Amino acid sequence: MKAKPTRQAEAAKVALRLYKARRRYQAVEQETGVPWPVIAVIHERESSQDWKASLAQGDPWNRVSVHVPAGRGPFASWEEAAIDALVKCPPFLARHKDWSIAAALTALETYNGIGYAARGVPSPYLWAGTNQYRAGKYVRDGVYDPGKVDPQLGCAALMIALMGLDSEISFAGAAAKSLPSGTPTKPSLTNPSKGSIGAFVVNLVRAIFGRK
Repeated sequence: MKAKPTRQAEAAKVALRLYKARRRYQAVEQETGVPWPVIAVIHERESSQDWKASLAQGDPWNRVSVHVPAGRGPFASWEEAAIDALVKCPPFLARHKDWSIAAALTALETYNGIGYAARGVPSPYLWAGTNQYRAGKYVRDGVYDPGKVDPQLGCAALMIALMGLDSEISFAGAAAKSLPSGTPTKPSLTNPSKGSIGAFVVNLVRAIFGRK
């Protein structure tokens, strides 16, 4: 694994807080198929684990959302809002079947948006708190500041810390179904079109994390 945590004590503290709430995340996993650690790190990134904020974008889930994705809600609970975010909102994480480490991190990058990938730089949404990130952040929609350092921990740092807490947390991924030789496959998260932004994101994540 090439990505190394640089804020280990902080990551361990946050990971423990997320881990203690795993039952709530597991309830959403049961409804969506998205691994609970992925849900947990999204919750931390979007709202610092605020249970009054939607998983989709951090807006209050008991009101109609105003930030992207806008127009969602109101919902009856955090769980209901989280399920909506994963099932009905781009990039539709509930549709993903491959949760290997590279695919999981690629999914998280697309959840936040591919602005960093388009610039060819590591996303702080993933890599803040690891040796793969130094500076650079979108301070608001469409405005990138190369000198701004993201104060939050990235998803990779948090996932490494969660795996350190519980050896049963893994991202082995679902085994791909065998297809006859020559069978065409549609472009997807783990099989993106050659030369596409999706292919760039997948290759970047695999290279940084040192996994195939």
